[in-house]
Amino acid sequence: MKKDLLSILDLSKEEILHLFEEAEYLRSLLKKGKAYHPLKGKILGMLFRKPSTRTRLSFEVGMHQLGGQGIFISSQETQPGQRESIEDIARVLSRYIDGIVIRTFDHEEIVKFARAANIPVINGLTDFLHPCQALSDYYTLWRRKKNVEEIKLAYIGDGNNVCNSLILGAAKLGINIFICNPPNYGPNKEVVEEGKRITSGEITFIEDPLKAVEEADVVYTDVWTSMGKEAEREERKKVFRPYQVNTNLLKRAKKDVLIMHCLPAHRGEEITDEVIDGKNSIVFEQAENRLHLQKAILVEWLKPPLRQREARGRF
Repeated sequence: MKKDLLSILDLSKEEILHLFEEAEYLRSLLKKGKAYHPLKGKILGMLFRKPSTRTRLSFEVGMHQLGGQGIFISSQETQPGQRESIEDIARVLSRYIDGIVIRTFDHEEIVKFARAANIPVINGLTDFLHPCQALSDYYTLWRRKKNVEEIKLAYIGDGNNVCNSLILGAAKLGINIFICNPPNYGPNKEVVEEGKRITSGEITFIEDPLKAVEEADVVYTDVWTSMGKEAEREERKKVFRPYQVNTNLLKRAKKDVLIMHCLPAHRGEEITDEVIDGKNSIVFEQAENRLHLQKAILVEWLKPPLRQREARGRF
């Protein structure tokens, strides 16, 4: 049966940790300059309604490094739901390619596509969730700390798609996550309820940013105005100003606190230059790890039957 990755809820804790190990294996091969082409002959489609830097490049480069090929599919040409139905496009593409990454606005679009497709569907971002980002973020922390259950992560800012996926990832991994949003800008309530239901850690909401980052191991932020909400930008800048991640805020966190941001950053808004470029920042390490973790996803989701795989000495 084909499997999809629409949400972190599609994975167990064991499957997430396996992806981390797989990413480390693929990373080591790349650093040693050893070719590894388990996806030779495979083609990944990338259907994007939203602009992208890291998501598109990491999947496209990843497919190339794994011996396959990535094909960018412009939504202006296919026009899902307008020129033809999402379901019809899914059925046609299922006959051409081996898997697809979709980056769109409405989460229901990717759900409809996955129901109709006979190929793996990977969520490259929707307004609701961004699972590949959160998985690579937790992979980054796993590499740093291994026992992620000991981490206190403070998320400061908008309760957007990244925040939703960080909550679900923290719940799956047992990480203690503290969420700090302005009133009326919190994460999806159903995501929070599900996260609290399944977590072995804590999901805590604190309105005061100074209290939220106290003794934090990690402070994470994202843009105040996500794609599609540009009309709200000036109002959001006023509301979110007290939630800026700056040196004054970080005085309350641990001295070795790690600073994370999924990029792109609006420098001078949600984060200052001195913080994002500072010694505690692992923002660009995060960006690099999108490649390694998404290569692991590609291998696990697109790999050929076992008898066709290259011998690796382990299953």
